[in-house]
Amino acid sequence: MRLLSYNIHKGIGGRDRRYRLERICEVIEEQNPDLVCLQEVDTNARRSKFHDQPELFAKYFSLDHKLFQLNVKLKAGGYGNLVLSRWKFQETEQISLKLNQKKNRGAQMCVVDTPEGKLHLVNWHLGLAEKERIWQARKLLMHTSFKKYAEHPTLIIGDTNDWRNNLANGPFAHQGFRHITRPASKFRSFPAYMPMGSLDKLFVNHGLKIKHTHMVRSLKTRDASDHLPLVVDFHFRSPTMSLLEKEIGEGDPLPEKSE
Repeated sequence: MRLLSYNIHKGIGGRDRRYRLERICEVIEEQNPDLVCLQEVDTNARRSKFHDQPELFAKYFSLDHKLFQLNVKLKAGGYGNLVLSRWKFQETEQISLKLNQKKNRGAQMCVVDTPEGKLHLVNWHLGLAEKERIWQARKLLMHTSFKKYAEHPTLIIGDTNDWRNNLANGPFAHQGFRHITRPASKFRSFPAYMPMGSLDKLFVNHGLKIKHTHMVRSLKTRDASDHLPLVVDFHFRSPTMSLLEKEIGEGDPLPEKSE
């Protein structure tokens, strides 16, 4: 299974400052992901020609399952997070990560019915201040719904704004999550044209096996946004019982466990 995470900067290029949503589409399409987690997605905003970007992306990639979270409202429209999936959502929940008077941030939680079983997926975008990010991570990890869904293999991904790489050894380490996007030198994602900060990060629990993770570096990604996209190929560590039964054959007895 393949997942792509991308802060698309509303479709506005990091260097030329031009709105060219087709560049974002081309970047994503070249990676052929099954799941797409986007941050800074516009809807009905003047700067992006009043486009309904969540709907445009869903139609362009023929991904029927869509979840949009509007975090920041503008005079016209606003922007937020978007999850697109090849497979249906069994459960969804969206929580605000707003702290005091700071800009609203959010996290999307989905239980996705993948071919390998139920995946608990979180797409989020964190704040600019370190104390704010620590608070946001703790709020997510201690949230009642997160704990309920965390019985499934869990993947947390998105733009953390974690310049100093402190999240991994803080809240996530205490909850038994592995930080996959390290060392930071291999996963620099911002600014896209000359990456210096490893801001787009991936954390997983024990239920997932990561096959490969990389930043997409190309002439196209240097210009399409101010972030580089992050791609991860992964599998469940053990197949679900239903999947095992399907592989053996319907109606056939499961093999007896050897001593």
